[in-house]
Amino acid sequence: MRKSYKNLGLLLLALGFAQAPLLVEAKAPPADLQPLEEAPPPPTIGSDDKAADEPQITIVKKKGETIEEYRINGQLYMMKVTPAHGVPYYMHKEDQNGGWLMDGPNQPLSIPKWTIFRF
Repeated sequence: MRKSYKNLGLLLLALGFAQAPLLVEAKAPPADLQPLEEAPPPPTIGSDDKAADEPQITIVKKKGETIEEYRINGQLYMMKVTPAHGVPYYMHKEDQNGGWLMDGPNQPLSIPKWTIFRF
């Protein structure tokens, strides 16, 4: 049984080498080729044209820890706190009017807040 698999492998290998010259044969390029147009340069972002997707990052150093503040359109939405000794963690806004949530080594309990009645 093993002998037939060995022969099959040799046969496939021989067929592969037999077709190799056909794959390598180069063709001459057509005579009517024309060069492509030059691509325009990518658009630049100037001082008056700010991208809305890119946040502003402010780095504040206090007492050995580093706080990176992330803002979009002047609104602070996330902070990365890197303590002098310890693991860095992130704090981000829960919602527009809510407090801050901490995504660190020990994640806090997340309590759902639904509006049931509105007066």
